Amino acid sequence: MKFTRNIGMLLLAIWLILSGLATFIPALSGIGVILAILAIAAGVFILLGR
Repeated sequence: MKFTRNIGMLLLAIWLILSGLATFIPALSGIGVILAILAIAAGVFILLGR
């Protein structure tokens, strides 16, 4: 299994996994602020091409 070296795509993958888990696990529903920060960081890094 090969992981990407692009930090923007890595953050996007983490965001997608956490947002999916938060939908199914009620205990994770309070991580909205963390998901928002991850989404912003991923978007910035993807735009910068890193």
